[in-house]
Amino acid sequence: MSTRTPPSRKFRIAVIAFDGINPFHLSVPCQVFGAQRADCDSATFDVKVCAEDPGTPLGTTAGFDITATHGLVTLARADIVILPSWHSDCRPAPASLLQALRRAHQRGAQVVGLCVGSFPLAEAGLLDGRTATTHWACADTMSERYPKVRVDREVLYVDEGKVVTSAGVAAGLDCCLHLLRQLCGAEIANRVARQLVVAPHRQGGQAQFIERPLPVTGSDDRFAQVLAWVGEDLTQDHSIDVLAERALMSRRNFTRHFRQATGTSVKQWLLNQRLAHARHLLESSEVSVEMVAQQAGFGSALSLRQHFRATLRTSPSEYRKLYRSAAPD
Repeated sequence: MSTRTPPSRKFRIAVIAFDGINPFHLSVPCQVFGAQRADCDSATFDVKVCAEDPGTPLGTTAGFDITATHGLVTLARADIVILPSWHSDCRPAPASLLQALRRAHQRGAQVVGLCVGSFPLAEAGLLDGRTATTHWACADTMSERYPKVRVDREVLYVDEGKVVTSAGVAAGLDCCLHLLRQLCGAEIANRVARQLVVAPHRQGGQAQFIERPLPVTGSDDRFAQVLAWVGEDLTQDHSIDVLAERALMSRRNFTRHFRQATGTSVKQWLLNQRLAHARHLLESSEVSVEMVAQQAGFGSALSLRQHFRATLRTSPSEYRKLYRSAAPD
């Protein structure tokens, strides 16, 4: 009896442009979903940029105009609707856009607001009773303007299923790669990330504001080497004292430096690394859940299941079934 490869699902993605848009913001979802059409066996993407007045030139913050050939009617058939940004003053959105967003959401499309693109989603009522994020500088404005929205100022992105929001520009890339990972798996998402020269995967709960990048100085270079060393073997305890000694720092200085560089604590960062490695093993190998737990540094399958449930709201087995199957309906 012959086996047949299940046909890939085609996802229609509508990316909304507007007059005064930052072209880099617009390019983020187009690059992630439009640059790897032949790479993914389980899904293909039809990306269309649309605007309220199709065919009318739209000004950009870069000093040149663009023209979207598709109108908001495109949202009526889209599987995923992405608003890649919004005006920096967070002004009210036109009624036609709000109505199109509501209708797309009501019929089951996934609606995504990147950076301040979350504001029209909030204005349309799609974030009421949900947790959402936006650019950290606009978080207070969102909280004051939309009290029914639970605004998380710290995270990179929030996935509420049919509604997804992200923080600033870099977080928008993380969010789109997260969505691509859900549809095509880790290998494809990592491949696209390498093409874009960005980190393959950052947890949505990671802090969005990092005081300064690294490395900058000689001590920063040692610090980066310590992080790389930890990532090579997550099965060890990796206590703060051991890491500080390896970085040639005092415990207090290392702890302060770590939070400045990563935006989180040593414990949380290490947990995120272990979760990311466990997810990769579940997606790309057939090893048992017990072995995944050991190789990722959780020690036991019970510990792995507890952390998966607390962080990802699923079990390792359910996660493996989801991400190793064809693209979900």
